[in-house]
Amino acid sequence: MVDASSIIVITTFFVIFGIFLVFDLFKRNEKYGYLAYIAALLPVNYYWGLGYDVVVAYIILFILWDITLLRDTIGVYLKRDKDINEILLYLTLGIIVQLIVSAILPEMNSDLEKYTEQVLYFWLPNVHSSIFRPSTVLGFKLAATLMILLIIIPLILDIKDEEAPLPILFVFVVIFILPFLYLDFIWIGSGDTPVGLLTFLFSVILFIVLLLITRSGKEIK
Repeated sequence: MVDASSIIVITTFFVIFGIFLVFDLFKRNEKYGYLAYIAALLPVNYYWGLGYDVVVAYIILFILWDITLLRDTIGVYLKRDKDINEILLYLTLGIIVQLIVSAILPEMNSDLEKYTEQVLYFWLPNVHSSIFRPSTVLGFKLAATLMILLIIIPLILDIKDEEAPLPILFVFVVIFILPFLYLDFIWIGSGDTPVGLLTFLFSVILFIVLLLITRSGKEIK
């Protein structure tokens, strides 16, 4: 049972996230709204640290990141002072911090290793474990997939109709290989289909989309 102090702490962490999520509404002309990607880690890891389901913790994290990415995607679409480079920077920083936490927390409390699998030094949710309900696993997969899509969409909006030589397009595709590999792993990693097929498919689709929406600069006018 969660005691009153734990409820107050986790509520406070959610409020902190909410402040950074809507920071632009304060009209302070400062870019602290991007810190929402970092603030999202506070309630999630506190929840996990209390010994609760690691998969549920990560679902909450992905949902918070999805909400923040949706906010920034709308900002990019409406050209409201949202920069794709800063979005990727702060999200990447949040992912790195979460990986560090996932390596440290279970070492401090071995009970947190339950229902995780160790990948290098990191203890990540074992979504292929039969212990989890199918609905919980599906929620995890959908939240993670939506997050990847919401990373790609601002990129597409940002470079649409811009000049982008073929090598630059290859660089964009390479950047997304790791996210695509993760989606590949969580969706079919435990099946008979070799890991990497979805990654290849997603990479080809992204490359085709980038070809369609960008210009080489050498078109005949």
